[in-house]
Amino acid sequence: MQPVILRTARLELSIPTAGDVDAIFAACQDELIQRFTTVPSPYERSHAEGFVTKVAGWWDAGAEATWAVRSDDQLAGMMGLHRLGQGSGELGYWMTPAARGRGLVVEAARAVIDWGFSPDGLALDRIEWRAVVDNPASHRVAQRLGFRYEGRLRSALVNGAGVRNDGLIAGLLADDDRAPQSWPAID
Repeated sequence: MQPVILRTARLELSIPTAGDVDAIFAACQDELIQRFTTVPSPYERSHAEGFVTKVAGWWDAGAEATWAVRSDDQLAGMMGLHRLGQGSGELGYWMTPAARGRGLVVEAARAVIDWGFSPDGLALDRIEWRAVVDNPASHRVAQRLGFRYEGRLRSALVNGAGVRNDGLIAGLLADDDRAPQSWPAID
C-alpha cells in the first residue's frame, strides 16, 4: 500500500519522515503521551528514528496506516489506523501539548475515518477505538466522532512502560451516522 496524503482545512496528514525525528522525540517526552500510549518509556531519540522506519514498512505491508499530523508546517501529532485486517482497523492518536485543545485531533480523525471507510481508501467495515479509562480527553474525541461505546476491558491496555490499565472500547461502522454520542458515566 502506498502512503496517502490527507488534507483538511487546517491540517496535512502525511507519512512521518527523518525530518520529523527531533519533533517526535520532543513530543514523546510528554508525560501524558507516555502514560496513555504504547510509546516506549523512557523515550529515546533512537525510538523516534526507528518509528519513522517502521511506519514506512507498515504502509508497504498494508498492516497499518500512520500519518504525521501537521499544522502550520509543525508536527501536531500522530494518527493511525492500526491492526488492519478483515475489514477493520483501530484508530489511534496522540497530540503534542501545544496542539491540544484546538480541535485538531477531531479534524484529523475525521479525515482518517473518511479515508478508512471510503471505497477509494481502505473500504473498512468497522473502526475501533480504545483508550485508558482515566483518559477523558480521548473519550470526548471518540464521542464527538460518533463512536458507540461498547464496554470496559479490564487490565487490557499496556503502555510503553509495561503498566496495565483498564480500557474502554468503542466502535464505528461504515454506515453509522457519526453523530456525537452520549456514553454511560465512566467511573
